[in-house]
Amino acid sequence: MSDEAPLLIAEGLTKAYGSRLALENVSFSLYEGEALAVVGESGSGKTTLLNLLSGIVAPTAGKVAYRMRDLRTRDLQDLTEAERRFLMRTDWGFVRQDAREGLRMAVSAGANVGERLMGVGERSYGRIRNVALEWLDRVEIDRDRIDDAPTSFSGGMRQRLQLARNLVTSPRLVFLDEPTGGLDVSVQARLLDLLRALVADLGVAIVIVTHDLAVARLLSHRILVMRRGEVVETGLTDQVLDDPQDAYTQLLVSSVLQA
Repeated sequence: MSDEAPLLIAEGLTKAYGSRLALENVSFSLYEGEALAVVGESGSGKTTLLNLLSGIVAPTAGKVAYRMRDLRTRDLQDLTEAERRFLMRTDWGFVRQDAREGLRMAVSAGANVGERLMGVGERSYGRIRNVALEWLDRVEIDRDRIDDAPTSFSGGMRQRLQLARNLVTSPRLVFLDEPTGGLDVSVQARLLDLLRALVADLGVAIVIVTHDLAVARLLSHRILVMRRGEVVETGLTDQVLDDPQDAYTQLLVSSVLQA
């Protein structure tokens, strides 16, 4: 991890929907190359937090700040729509649980990867196709499938293609929302091994939302444990999972051990 200023800063993040608090007073910093897991039961506020961090929804209170490539740290709410869209095409990736929401299902695998390259100004068809082929190799999809649409892919292949689409522009930060949810156990294991290798190779920072503590342990350096919209415990992942201090975290860990 870098000794520089944080890449992403959350300060007092709160989100209310009417009288219901979905998230309350969440604060933390994320550094380049760091992997942070956000865990908790359904309804704990994990996805709300991810949507706030990625600028998909605006906070009711608090702020999210991001250190741009020019080294200025900017409040996401101060960015123009064009700046925000550019971040999502270049500096950020977002891997969704349902790959159909993160891919263009009607176009080819190669076009899904190449579209991000075109978003950063690449116009050479030959180069776009070659880079797409290289990324299919990296995510373990046969090169012969480059012209096939994701509708013909298995769930695991779609997730691997979604990784290629998001990582091809060398983003600095990737958000992952339950990336192994709904996949068979063997497919999950293969995807996690691939994801861990790619994250390490690229040095990208990640925020991963998961209900699976094994996924959190495998992929993250630090962990936030959430309950009812609040962070109840945070720290180094192995330390928190091996010696949980909060009663709720202890319940989560013991439920996994008993399963």
